[in-house]
Amino acid sequence: MPIIYLGADHGGFPHKEELKKHLIEKGHVIEDIGAYSTLPVDYPDIAYLVAASVAKNPHSLGIIIDGAGIGSCMAANKVPGIRAACCNDLYTARNSREHNHANVLTLGSMVIGTGYMKQIVDLWVETTPAPGRHANRVAKIMQLERLTG
Repeated sequence: MPIIYLGADHGGFPHKEELKKHLIEKGHVIEDIGAYSTLPVDYPDIAYLVAASVAKNPHSLGIIIDGAGIGSCMAANKVPGIRAACCNDLYTARNSREHNHANVLTLGSMVIGTGYMKQIVDLWVETTPAPGRHANRVAKIMQLERLTG
């Protein structure tokens, strides 16, 4: 199982703590990147820490929780090698891993509850990136990063 880097801003902190327990119970290795309380922190800082950790360890995954999941997704995607996807439902969770080979998942604590969040994360983690045409398309995404970086 890959290591999962888990982070959240202060608003996502309670969800992160629930999700951390859930993932550990399922046997996953978790590295908690923060926040460590409900004291205010800026989501771009946490998103960067998670994304940079995943970029350094290509066999790892990252999960970030903020209010909507959108801001952390935008911040994480600025890190080279990251393919972050904001998925607040099961369809996009599976699609982001299978078709787009997402290595970071962002979630919105104000959008979904912890029960549904656990379902989304379980599906996302267990979904295998598809080869063939999907891998070819992901290679094109990564080529864009090299062209513009």
